[in-house]
Amino acid sequence: MENPFNRDAESLGNVTFLEHLNVEIPNQALASDFYLMGCGFTRDPYLFPGTNNMWVNIGKSQIHMPTGEPLVFRGHVGIVTPDREQLLNRFQGVKSNLKDTKFKFKEHNDHVRATCPWGNKFRFYEPDVERFGKINLGVPFVEFTVPPDTAMGICRFYREILGAKAEVKGNGEGKAAYVTVGIKQCLIFRETDKKLKAFDGHHLQVYVEDFGGPHDKLAKLDLITEESDRCQYRFEDIVDLDTGKVLFTIEHEVRSMTHPLYARPLVNRNPAQTNRNYIWGGDSWVYNLPDTVGPSGRQADPLKAPKAPTIAKRRALRAQQATV
Repeated sequence: MENPFNRDAESLGNVTFLEHLNVEIPNQALASDFYLMGCGFTRDPYLFPGTNNMWVNIGKSQIHMPTGEPLVFRGHVGIVTPDREQLLNRFQGVKSNLKDTKFKFKEHNDHVRATCPWGNKFRFYEPDVERFGKINLGVPFVEFTVPPDTAMGICRFYREILGAKAEVKGNGEGKAAYVTVGIKQCLIFRETDKKLKAFDGHHLQVYVEDFGGPHDKLAKLDLITEESDRCQYRFEDIVDLDTGKVLFTIEHEVRSMTHPLYARPLVNRNPAQTNRNYIWGGDSWVYNLPDTVGPSGRQADPLKAPKAPTIAKRRALRAQQATV
């Protein structure tokens, strides 16, 4: 049968979902001003409601922020959110509350850059189906800055150890490894000549389909740093598979798709909703844009479908046998 579809385009590889990023913060009040009031995200209403940790929902992904000394990602986080004007107005509204912190924001051609009170950097883009998929709120990528001549080795590590889809690309901003970690989600490792800060313990969490295979490979390389529980383990170093040299360090929290939290539905509020301009039914935010898998391939005349004659003969035989 003729196949009109590119089946490989729908393959994610072994890594299926980038669920959360994790940093530590010293002040949840300031975090609320930036992440909730400024960015327009939503605090998870069910888990960690106290002051020792804050889980913030961004579409189907999260940022986890336990209380502690600040941790900072080396690079930036890409965010999709609608309505640039509303975003800028919200940032302007929290500016005075965050004046004695590292908070800042600036408008660029196709995005808005913002820095959290402790130095984590974000780039906010409006929805773009071709680039980011069919979402209007989410985390499509995390970009890390890495040492020169490491992109190829990082790409190979993710392909051979984690079974991820990965490729190296070069553009005006330099050579980078792009690793698929979900539907229209990727980790980007961009080479730089600049001096990099030391790893401070921040981490990211991904789900994988083949849970045991990567674990065995990581264990043989002595890279496992934590055997968390039956559904989770951790590692930190991304290494050159020929020499063992550490190329980059970022803690990975690796979970199986049997983990109880896998695909947990998250609450997302509509930040445009106010008590002064209230709309019934407008409190929650549907973070997905309409999607379709296209036409089903159904024939207008079922008897002209490719396998219709075979199916018709089989049915006729069954009917004949039933009457005997």
